Amino acid sequence: MALVDTTPRSPVTQALQLVVIIAALMWLIEALDSLFLDGRLDQQGIEPRTLTGLDGILWAPVLHGGFGHLLANTLPFLVLGGFVAFAGVRRFLIVTAFVVVLGGLATWLFARPAIHVGASGLVFGYAGFLLVAGFVEKSLKGIAVAVIVGVLFGGMVLRGIAPVSAFVSWESHLFGLAAGVLAAFTLADPDDERLQLQ
Repeated sequence: MALVDTTPRSPVTQALQLVVIIAALMWLIEALDSLFLDGRLDQQGIEPRTLTGLDGILWAPVLHGGFGHLLANTLPFLVLGGFVAFAGVRRFLIVTAFVVVLGGLATWLFARPAIHVGASGLVFGYAGFLLVAGFVEKSLKGIAVAVIVGVLFGGMVLRGIAPVSAFVSWESHLFGLAAGVLAAFTLADPDDERLQLQ
């Protein structure tokens, strides 16, 4: 007879597992799209100011223009998403929804005519959230995370929001970043003990 571990998982563990599951889903979708659909799923991304492209707000973060694009997004997604997940599943899901919906809607409203896909808007949203949340919440842990994120990803953020390439959706980067910053101010809770230095 096998023994089953019934010990409840911590909220942080659950949130980190969710980050990994979402990343795995992105890889599964890209594999299906590349191997069986000839990249047709990419047409479901955000197509600015078109009704048919409006639902791309929800799909764009899990769609990528090839494995190279996905590979470039995976590590930042895991690291930054993991940092957001340290506050638990609820905070992770709220920040993610904030960035996907608000950042995606701004991209749909203001970006260049093209089909915008990729998790980088979400990655930039997580970066924006993490860079600001600790200071807003007056959390020493959060400020330490902000410094780490700034050192590791500050250059990526600055390069990513500059309109230097016709093939990079700097708009989704910029609006994702802004949505993450807005989420930090909206969700700030200085009394949340999970974010405080004990």
